[in-house]
Amino acid sequence: MLAGCALLLGLLLVLHSWITDRAGLGSLVETFLPWFGVCVPVLLAAALWRRSASAVVALLLPAVAWVSLFGGLLMDKSQAGGDLMVVSHNVAAENTDPAGTARQLAGSGADLLALEELSDQARGTYEKELARAYPHHTVQGTVGLWSKLPLSDTRPVDVLRDNVGPLGRERERRGDAPVDPPRALRTTVATEKGPLAVYVAHLGSVRVMPRGGFWTDSRDAGAAKLAEAVAAEKSERVVVLGDMNGTTDDRALAGLTSRLTSAQTEAGDGLGLSWPASFPMARIDQILLKGVTARSSWVLPETGSDHLPVGAWISW
Repeated sequence: MLAGCALLLGLLLVLHSWITDRAGLGSLVETFLPWFGVCVPVLLAAALWRRSASAVVALLLPAVAWVSLFGGLLMDKSQAGGDLMVVSHNVAAENTDPAGTARQLAGSGADLLALEELSDQARGTYEKELARAYPHHTVQGTVGLWSKLPLSDTRPVDVLRDNVGPLGRERERRGDAPVDPPRALRTTVATEKGPLAVYVAHLGSVRVMPRGGFWTDSRDAGAAKLAEAVAAEKSERVVVLGDMNGTTDDRALAGLTSRLTSAQTEAGDGLGLSWPASFPMARIDQILLKGVTARSSWVLPETGSDHLPVGAWISW
């Protein structure tokens, strides 16, 4: 039985992309895929207790599979220096201390600061608290970018769910248009080395529904639209910041991860888990790059949000 469990665990890690996404099962597994590695020492302890040589041998499959998938992330790949520091943070609409969060983020020294889940009530607080450190900023709906460098060619990016999911189907039946505020933007940052296209996005939430399973329709539709926008981008240098509500292992983000490189994967130290802040279990807050190189990537200290901020030094 132990040997069979070990083989099944190994096959899950190796063949996770084959798992059906019916009721969001595939996305759910891939969101927490690194945590399946915890099963290896548990099964090993059981195998040693039962003195099962076959189970110990069978555990080689999941052990090797996990190391091949995530072992590289445990190494410190960070390097000193960089041309630009970027930070992204879902500040949480229910944040009770936006002023404190703003001051903490400004203290990071980031050149570009992307904020997601900005509420109408807190927007003015962030603008006031960040004004001195960041002379340039833009807010589109619930996302914003604060910058030490000039911004231009700013516009919202459509990543709304449209007619996706129960609410979308009801809108379609009534013939209504979506009324949600923008959840993504695109702008150009003027740097000493030329223009840099920056996207800030907050993709749709995922939900665990009693009848529908792991519901990801809104997130998946937004990821596809954001991927289309990035694919059509004319700038050679692109940075995508934001809460993607999915990890880079999640098949729903394949349209982005096939074109962009994760700063954490390229230059991080550890898994860089960012959510939930109280006990991080997944990195759903991303810094994705094209035409620029990550020098280092890290997770910042907790603020008043349920997410942790993520940062990176980039260069080109």
